[in-house]
Amino acid sequence: MTVVAAFDFDGTLSTHDCVRPFLERLGGRRALAAAAARRPGATALATVRRDRDAAKEVFVGGVYRGRRVETVAAAGCAFANEIAERLLRDDTVQRLRWHQRMQHRTVVVSASLASYLVPLAARLGIDDVLCTDVATDHRTGGAVYLDRLLGPNCRAGEKAVRLRRWLQGEGIDDAEIWAYGDSRGDRELLAMAQHPVWVRGVVLDAVPREAAP
Repeated sequence: MTVVAAFDFDGTLSTHDCVRPFLERLGGRRALAAAAARRPGATALATVRRDRDAAKEVFVGGVYRGRRVETVAAAGCAFANEIAERLLRDDTVQRLRWHQRMQHRTVVVSASLASYLVPLAARLGIDDVLCTDVATDHRTGGAVYLDRLLGPNCRAGEKAVRLRRWLQGEGIDDAEIWAYGDSRGDRELLAMAQHPVWVRGVVLDAVPREAAP
């Protein structure tokens, strides 16, 4: 049986949410207000409906819109380095290291953004990243971002969808899953796991008690 450790990112591996700081780093302190002003109807509708996914597309898409992929990638790599140096939780990273020592498959399943999660995961030795990304314009050969997400925002039920699809793509039919999360958006991910681990307000042991000698 393959053992898989699936980690949420914001608040689970990181100390806090990283989406807004990255958008402000990319577009300036007024970037989010400008993104909302660019699509007032969509912003108002998302607010009235309390639709977090629609709101995210407005803000993320608005900041990414028209930017070159290579420019955003460079900013993402720099931000990933900053996260690695000062924005990671020691306890959950130590748990990640235990899974890696045990040769478990490790994957991040997150509504955070691919621009910094992919290089950060590579730095941490994580096997794969399932996360939110932004669509590119095919008319530019994929060199420039559009103002919409590439597929659904990776939160709530979409996390379970992505993980199931990943397991199937990896040919893993019988998995023992450890899942780590800290918010309502992680409930469906945690429900998939034989070992669901809630990390908000707790400090994890480096080695889980049930696995300790």
